[in-house]
Amino acid sequence: MDAAVRSFLTYLKVERSASPHTLRNYEADLRQFLEFLRGAPGGPLPAPPDIDAYAVRSFLAARAGAGDAKSSIGRKLATVRSLFKYLGREGAVEQSPAAAVVTPKKDQRLPRVLSADDAARLMDNPETTQPRSPRDQAILEVLYSAGVRVAELVGLNVDDVDLEAGAATVLGKGRKERVVLLGEKAVAALRAYLGKEGLQEGPLFRNSRGGRLTARSVERIVTAQCRALPNFPAMTPHTLRHSFATHLLDGGADLRAIQEMLGHASLSTTQRYTHVALDRMMEAYDKAHPRAHEEK
Repeated sequence: MDAAVRSFLTYLKVERSASPHTLRNYEADLRQFLEFLRGAPGGPLPAPPDIDAYAVRSFLAARAGAGDAKSSIGRKLATVRSLFKYLGREGAVEQSPAAAVVTPKKDQRLPRVLSADDAARLMDNPETTQPRSPRDQAILEVLYSAGVRVAELVGLNVDDVDLEAGAATVLGKGRKERVVLLGEKAVAALRAYLGKEGLQEGPLFRNSRGGRLTARSVERIVTAQCRALPNFPAMTPHTLRHSFATHLLDGGADLRAIQEMLGHASLSTTQRYTHVALDRMMEAYDKAHPRAHEEK
């Protein structure tokens, strides 16, 4: 079974061109699965045909008992399914023991978003005495203006950005390219940053050594900029993506257009923002409308 997992991971890397992040997640999930199958450290592993649906269900139950979230358990099941689908194509198993295992329903959690006022505070940076670098300003503007994922942001090269057109080409999930739009303020911030750094080619956002900025570094930058503002909510780069989508919806943008801009494969993924917008609408009504509450 160990050899089967190694072969599958090599297939993902070589033939599917999976990202390093995806490979790490698959490997971590499958190592947990193998440890469970061993039963004890150093114990023998069963051959792929000897693994049944009961073993897969027991593994998921063990992870639930260890405190894993439903979303994490669902991802582990998807990983095991992918492994056995690959082994089926290779002729190592006749059928997948994971095929009949039901995916646990995720807890429906609405994404956190900034209010439009807080988004403006973050972008305009009016309350801090510490001047923000042109690079960090450009990072924040692009995250909020284009709604890109942090991995898409750090993957940008200088020649992926067309400042005249106010657009950029990003590489999204599944290595799919899409064009995202940049607002006037994002374009202005990028011009200021590129003009100061004199960048002509290579990575768009760089660290102090000139190398490509990492996703972790962007997370630290966003955290630091939030902490620099008094009484500002804690957030991540993904909060800006959620805020981008919700504020577009609040402004009357079409859901299909938002789906295209976010790079969602399914409209159902985008539709969760309608719940956010409805919650905000109800909150505003509840606070402001004179007949929102019955008089006691």
